Amino acid sequence: MSGVAELISRGADAQALAAHLDAATEAQRLQETLALSSKLQAQLFDRVQDAFSMTLDDLTPKRSALEPVAHEGRNSLPAFRYFAKVFCRPDVESPERWGYNRNPPIVARTVGPGYFVAVAHGRNELLVDYTLTPPRKPESWPAIRHKHEKLSRFVYYGTQDVLRKVSQHVTIGRARRAGRWMDNWFVLCRT
Repeated sequence: MSGVAELISRGADAQALAAHLDAATEAQRLQETLALSSKLQAQLFDRVQDAFSMTLDDLTPKRSALEPVAHEGRNSLPAFRYFAKVFCRPDVESPERWGYNRNPPIVARTVGPGYFVAVAHGRNELLVDYTLTPPRKPESWPAIRHKHEKLSRFVYYGTQDVLRKVSQHVTIGRARRAGRWMDNWFVLCRT
């Protein structure tokens, strides 16, 4: 175990974790965050609570409207752990970001892209809300599907993810459904 995983295990505070990740190269940061186990993701989610203020600009810094920004991710599920949340700024003045989950091909075919709207949530967090669907999307993104189509209803329907800032490029999230926390965490690294 090395890098951010070791720091989390040793009890490093949020500021030390952020300093380590901000000093890392993009490749190192991506490798270390996508290696975090479910247990470490859960610890990280709790560790950074109220540590930093997260804004929508953290998702899409200095980007044009409808310009995709990928955040590579690893979740705590037993299968299909690697994915990306892809965000964009709307093409109208709006206090939200639009996005979808870019999944492995088998998941994309059976479950769908999982479109969402991201909004501010509380003082320091963002909410990735699958109960809302963007009205438009960049041309390169897959077709927007309803959350009740195919197996999507078992994955995205009624789901919301709470995001917390870890560093300039890294966020940690936890899923909830119908207002109840799920035992599902995920780490994201903006590339």
